[in-house]
Amino acid sequence: MPAEDHAFCPVHESIDLLQEKWVLHIVRALLDGPRGFNELSRAVGGVNTTTLAARLERLEREGVVSKTVESTMPPRTRYALTDGGVALQGVIDAIAEWARSHLKRCTDAPARGRGGVAADEPTAVAR
Repeated sequence: MPAEDHAFCPVHESIDLLQEKWVLHIVRALLDGPRGFNELSRAVGGVNTTTLAARLERLEREGVVSKTVESTMPPRTRYALTDGGVALQGVIDAIAEWARSHLKRCTDAPARGRGGVAADEPTAVAR
C-alpha cells in the first residue's frame, strides 16, 4: 500500500492514537468508571500532569473520553469513557491475554481483572 494511503487507513489511525504513551493506561483506569483528574493521575501512576492533560484532551477530541465539569466549589472535573472508549475493553483484554501467553514475567502471574485484582481475589468495588 502506498504511504499516502496510510493516512486514511482505520488501522493506521487507531494505532496512531493508541500507541501514544499513557493512552491505554488511561483507558484501562477509566474502565472502572469515571474519575477526577487527580484520581486518574494516581490510578495511571507515573504520568506527569501536563502529559495526562494532553492525552485526555486528545482522547476527548477523538470521542474516546468525555469530560464533565461539575459546578461545585471548587469546580470538579470528571472523565469517563464514551461507548467508543468502553469498546476498547476488548483491546485491553487481548493485550492481557497475549502478555499472559507470550511474556515470561506475565505467565507466572495470576490473571488480573480491570482493577489489577487477580480473577480469584475478592474486590471491594461493586460492579
